[in-house]
Amino acid sequence: QVQLVESGGGLVQAGGSLRLSCAASGSIFSLNNMGWYRQTPGKERELVAIIISSSTANYADSVKGRFTISGDNAKNTVYLQMNSLKPEDTAVYYCTLIKGWYQFWGQGTQVTVSS
Repeated sequence: QVQLVESGGGLVQAGGSLRLSCAASGSIFSLNNMGWYRQTPGKERELVAIIISSSTANYADSVKGRFTISGDNAKNTVYLQMNSLKPEDTAVYYCTLIKGWYQFWGQGTQVTVSS
């Protein structure tokens, strides 16, 4: 079993920065296929960024150049550094881990960007 606990959300003005953290516990062997999704009311959850390997990550086009995903293997923790935030980045951000055929989710953390 896997548990994911997010932290770091909050309220920030447009142009500001936030860093989200996701601490994983349980049967974790690597940070590959661990990342972040986000969701706003009435919309489907969408991929923000995900670690593919130690040197590769995928990003949504809307966040490329502004967000950076990284991981600390020693702490089983993944981070999402969010810079130049925009009001449209407002959402609940969910940490995820894809392990085999199953996708684990954290409880979510709210990010609100004011204009």
